[in-house]
Amino acid sequence: MGSVTAAISNATVKLLHDYTGRGPTKARTYVNENLITVVLEDTLTMGERSLVRDGEVDLVMATRKAFQRTMGPELVAAVERESGRKVFAFLSDNRADPDVAVESFVLVPKAEGAPSGDDSGV
Repeated sequence: MGSVTAAISNATVKLLHDYTGRGPTKARTYVNENLITVVLEDTLTMGERSLVRDGEVDLVMATRKAFQRTMGPELVAAVERESGRKVFAFLSDNRADPDVAVESFVLVPKAEGAPSGDDSGV
């Protein structure tokens, strides 16, 4: 399980870095039966932090939402690849203070009686 969560965290950080020029400094992935959630901290770029200080929080959050929409298919593909599960829905949100983001992936439920390998849901 640790290698799956680490791989998902790493893939998420890499994509954010590729799209924004800076990745978060902390990422932790949580896996439940039909849900994978990545919690990211310290995500904003220096420019975004400056805009937040100047009261432009809505602008920064709108830009982050645009990045999330654009990155969504790649994030979903990474989670599906690393977890071996199909994603049913992707949800994403950010906050400026504290600087935290959440990427959540709702998984297609496993077929009743399908072998699970373990009880982690992945």
